[in-house]
Amino acid sequence: MSQKSRPRRLLSVGHSYAVGVNRRLAHEMERVGGGAWEVTVAAPDYFHGNDLRPVRLEVRPDEPCRAVPLTAYLTRRVHVFLYGRRLRALLGEGWDVVHAWEEPYILSGGQVALWTPPAAALVFRTAQSIDKRYPPPFGWVERFAMGRAAGWICSGSLVAQTLTPREGYDKPNAQIPLGVDVDQFRPDPAAAAAALRQLGWDPAGPPVVGYLGRFVPEKGICLLTRALDGLAGPWRALFVGAGPMEPYLRAWAARHGDRVRLCTGVTHDRVPAYLGAMTVLCAPSQTTPNWKEQFGRMVVEAFAAGTPVIGSDSGEIPFVLKDAGVVVGEKDGPGWTRAIGTLLADPARRRELAARGLQRARDEFAWPTVARQYLLFFERVLAARGG
Repeated sequence: MSQKSRPRRLLSVGHSYAVGVNRRLAHEMERVGGGAWEVTVAAPDYFHGNDLRPVRLEVRPDEPCRAVPLTAYLTRRVHVFLYGRRLRALLGEGWDVVHAWEEPYILSGGQVALWTPPAAALVFRTAQSIDKRYPPPFGWVERFAMGRAAGWICSGSLVAQTLTPREGYDKPNAQIPLGVDVDQFRPDPAAAAAALRQLGWDPAGPPVVGYLGRFVPEKGICLLTRALDGLAGPWRALFVGAGPMEPYLRAWAARHGDRVRLCTGVTHDRVPAYLGAMTVLCAPSQTTPNWKEQFGRMVVEAFAAGTPVIGSDSGEIPFVLKDAGVVVGEKDGPGWTRAIGTLLADPARRRELAARGLQRARDEFAWPTVARQYLLFFERVLAARGG
């Protein structure tokens, strides 16, 4: 615990905190802080977004830390949305650390940098996996925000490699992964069998090849459907998510009759059962000129659920998988068909990968472990400032 007579005061701000499950990081920092840290989280009271469904902030009475609703504007476009004046007042409440879960180049990230008092250590969390040169005003915002920042956090080695040489990022930084709830995401054969029955499938039927995430081209939807078309043995396919490629998937599924299911509008509490129902999860992400897979949350959730994973070599996925999954070239269509077919035919290999992934989920990605890493980094930043 700090030698100060009072706990460290931490404010964590981010539009993603409008979703209750995303506030788990703040909750765990409060818990593992053991009284040495007082944590407050701030989020928009409404966020429309341009990827997922609109979200209204709902604060539960049992949340372990204070959650402050903020007005936000222009929330259909994350790069230009802005917070209202309540954020400025909140930032002035005497924090030791302000943690911005906003990119430093977007306008709201610049707002946080502008309104954070100099006495507070400002730390950004960033996921920039491609070295981009942003047009005005975003490049100006990034330079200002990182000039004000005392440090930054990213979720993996690819982002660290990309940003460390970049102007303005020559300051304390840490690679800290995204977390997973290993109590919610865990091997549960009974729940998996129930999920299969709810889908109208026999739990003893053919193996299930699964996908979890957005239905968008860069996530490799077309690659996966082509790979499945090439499989020689029996299989079923389960796609869980939502997005603009849903019509494509439904048309493809119609050609395969009863062996394909699409589940859209799935709430996060139902995801563990669907992951457990999958014989293997596929993460066939594709690199584009403007995007690489920045982490792959679905991978660590599958680890925790005891589901083996096949992932592409796009972005951070190989670094997350390591020896706990199978990596296939993102453009290697025949390789994907072979990898899926080989793993479906090898129960012993599936058990081996599942055991490795489960152990890594518990050792590296469990929320208490991740939260401790955040607090240790904040302490390091404060020590570097003489605090």
